[in-house]
Amino acid sequence: MEETGVTTNLKLPDPMDLARPHLGDVVATLESHSPFASVGLSSIHGLSITVDHQEERIHEETPSAGTVLRAFDGKTLRERSVGSFALSDIQAEARALAAGLPANGSSPLDLSGEASGRRDFALSMAVPPESLSLSEKLDRCRALQSRLRNVDPRVQNARVTYLERIENSLVRNRQADMAQAIHRLRLGIVVLVRDGEAVRYNWLTKSHTGGWEGLEFSDEEIGGVVEVALRLLEAGRIDPGEYDVVTTPGVSGTICHESFGHGVETDMFVKERARAAYFIDETVASSIVDIFDDPTYPGAFGAYYFDDEGTLARPTKIVEAGVFRGGITDLGSATVLGIPRTANGRRQDYSRKAYARMSNTYFGPGSSGLDDLVGQAGDGIFLQKWSSGMEDPQGWGIQVTCHIAQEIREGRLTGKYFTPVVISGYVPDVLRTVRGVGREVAIEGGWCGKGHKEMVPVSSGGPHMLLRAHLG
Repeated sequence: MEETGVTTNLKLPDPMDLARPHLGDVVATLESHSPFASVGLSSIHGLSITVDHQEERIHEETPSAGTVLRAFDGKTLRERSVGSFALSDIQAEARALAAGLPANGSSPLDLSGEASGRRDFALSMAVPPESLSLSEKLDRCRALQSRLRNVDPRVQNARVTYLERIENSLVRNRQADMAQAIHRLRLGIVVLVRDGEAVRYNWLTKSHTGGWEGLEFSDEEIGGVVEVALRLLEAGRIDPGEYDVVTTPGVSGTICHESFGHGVETDMFVKERARAAYFIDETVASSIVDIFDDPTYPGAFGAYYFDDEGTLARPTKIVEAGVFRGGITDLGSATVLGIPRTANGRRQDYSRKAYARMSNTYFGPGSSGLDDLVGQAGDGIFLQKWSSGMEDPQGWGIQVTCHIAQEIREGRLTGKYFTPVVISGYVPDVLRTVRGVGREVAIEGGWCGKGHKEMVPVSSGGPHMLLRAHLG
């Protein structure tokens, strides 16, 4: 992510701008009763567009705008939120929060390692979404849908979905006054094909932080989506068993997300709901495996400049040369566990609690080319596209369903397809089999919930990888 610095033209919503100069006094009110306090303001709005053969839909996301006040009482973090940026409302909530705190006998929380001063962050965009009218965005979606449906007469339906989410946030504490503007865009295509009674589908999605310039689909990409959908018309089911497997970056990323995602969010350690807590500094993977969580990953859908608790974004190395080094934290779990703070305190919106949450989680690069990995697989399976994933933090088991898989025979792709294919296993058992890691990392964006709720934007990915796993 690109820092624009204190001279930026970052334009916050007017009510946030009006409140900003006075938030230091609000923090001081809270810290008269607390060793640490902060104020967070956030505004989220967006829209979605869907175009297919039968209908067009435009939906404006319900805006979310409000303030969170936080105070540490020496043992726990206490919060109050209000759906307003009006200074009088913020001050009233601060007084109510302060009144419930014990007399402050604690020393101020040490913020020497945290950000200080006023800092504003934004990303330069060639085509900001605000520069296009709603009708222009709709026309772009229509044109893309027309290109997709005209590739082959067997295309029964083609759908284009556009998502736009614009976030403005501000965090003020004793020493820092930070604001950021983040534009998250996502454009996806889905094609449904039919030949007689057989029906299959395929899709491709692009997502990033930035402008429309990152959402272009080439004719080759569109043709490839249709071609693979047509190949799936003859796809069969795989025989269950153990296979040498080559994964694409998307499948690698889903394995990464499920194995070292929720299971290493350290609020789960506090609740004793994660088996990973017992493996710190233990070998959990092959020595060629590295795993990162990095909110600074350039242009990634899950990127940000600082988390919702005001910690500046920075990468965390979760697994180093196969050794689990530690999880990702929010302020609460880091304080309870006495471990270093990472920049992963995130909340769905101002009305929700902050938790330790993933940002952009991925396997690090290796030294192999794709052809080398396929060649080393011998007789195996190439897992090309994932469709869903599940994990069990307490048992540390994972299951990833792949929509597209292709046979490998004597180190070559045969063109024989399977769908669906499920990879499953115990995380260390799966990752210890990794014996090849590709050179180039790619990541994909999406949404992740804490259980079935608390949704935040994330990305996952990695390089192509060679491993052995149970498929079914």
